[in-house]
Amino acid sequence: VVSPSSWLRLLMKLSMVGLSAAAATADERAALNAADHAPISVMGDHVHSAGEWMWSYRFTRMAMAGNRMGGSAIEPDAIAATVPNRFFGRPMQPPTLRIAPIEMNMDMHKLGVMRAPANWLTLMAMGMYMEKEMSLMTYQGGRGILRRGRFKVKTKGLSDLRFFGLIKIHDDGAHRWHLNAGFSAPAGSTKERGQILAPTGERPTVRTPYAMQLGSGTWDLLPGITYNGGWEQWRWGGQYMGGFRLGRNNGYALGDWQEVTAWLSYQWRPFISASLRLQYHSSGRITGMDPMIAGPVQTADPDNYGGEAVVLGLGLNVAGQTGTLAGHRLALEAGLPLRRDLHGVQMETDWTLTAGWQYAFK
Repeated sequence: VVSPSSWLRLLMKLSMVGLSAAAATADERAALNAADHAPISVMGDHVHSAGEWMWSYRFTRMAMAGNRMGGSAIEPDAIAATVPNRFFGRPMQPPTLRIAPIEMNMDMHKLGVMRAPANWLTLMAMGMYMEKEMSLMTYQGGRGILRRGRFKVKTKGLSDLRFFGLIKIHDDGAHRWHLNAGFSAPAGSTKERGQILAPTGERPTVRTPYAMQLGSGTWDLLPGITYNGGWEQWRWGGQYMGGFRLGRNNGYALGDWQEVTAWLSYQWRPFISASLRLQYHSSGRITGMDPMIAGPVQTADPDNYGGEAVVLGLGLNVAGQTGTLAGHRLALEAGLPLRRDLHGVQMETDWTLTAGWQYAFK
């Protein structure tokens, strides 16, 4: 795993260079139309002209409550009564699951920087700090639904870092295409630990399941392609992105994923626009297994990861036009799931909310 501090120092150096350039050329800032960029949840959606910089910060809250088995809801008591424990047969492992997640919140702070050394190429780097908190219910004994109590597990820290080259392949003014050629560096921890409430009533400290870790632990390829179009006050676009693991970490690899999204926005005035977005996301199960992750809880089973989801995004964008506000953009997008078909038993995402700031200058 790459040292998080070394990647963080690199991002900070890029930050200082960018901020110095901004201070030196503040009088060159140009107005930004609110709909010039995709909804704030879409990364790598646009390119810049030679010599241009852009800074961005995004905060995302993902809220999860309840569980699903495939495409249907399932209650915690039903999980404890009916879902087999993959690790049954090992010492102290009961036949059915004894711990069930109740709810989970995940906060993501994303800092990004873009720089265009040429009109055909824009470089992008993004770092992320994550905080995760999961509430769980523990059941007594080897079977049945007698509850022992609830507990929480928390993890936080730097996650994996992403680097992209955005390569322009077509731009006739009305229609623009570019390639997203990226990779992810494994800066996030995959050995986080937390204290749990065991079915016996003990409170051991163990390695947390995969969902509570902060990184993938692997180098990943991130290929994609993005389209942008527009006519008068309307803007539209689409993007395909994929994530493909290049190895294993601690004996496992997270599932590969693919995502297709399309958006439509209307600019009421140059400084404000609203957007509608539809996203399809598909990811595979975890391959392999971390020998330090085992227990009567669904999140310890690699088969209970991945699946398909369709999400509707509703967004609002505001862009500064003159003076010190020129080049600044504030945006908000809420994500609401329309369809979820998950592998095995998993928590379901209820909603996501992303708020962001972007600042472009030359």
